[in-house]
Amino acid sequence: MAEITVEVVAVERRLWSGEANFVFARTTEGEVGVLPGHEPLLAQLEHAGVVRIDTIDARSITMAVHGGFISITPDQVTILAEYAEFADEIDVARARAALDKADTSAPEGAAARARAETRLRAAEAASA
Repeated sequence: MAEITVEVVAVERRLWSGEANFVFARTTEGEVGVLPGHEPLLAQLEHAGVVRIDTIDARSITMAVHGGFISITPDQVTILAEYAEFADEIDVARARAALDKADTSAPEGAAARARAETRLRAAEAASA
């Protein structure tokens, strides 16, 4: 089966690099599913979204990604995020608490709520 090289880098660390069969991400223009041979694309990632990578060894890696860009060529996907974390690193109780206390009447509160919701979606997707 064809493969695509994937690299996920956040401001504070490089999260993952390897070979995959499929990458799923949400951009500001909509969802994108990437298979090897995909047309070139540069897109802004959704402010708070979930990224899934299906690796060549049949693992599925799920991450909560906050802001950044995705660059796609026929043989490579690079995700440059402002902040990202693996789903299995997410403290679900802490994310729920952040969701409960987010004040959506202010822009900062709405952003905090979106981040908490994304973290919970990523954690749920990884456990399914």
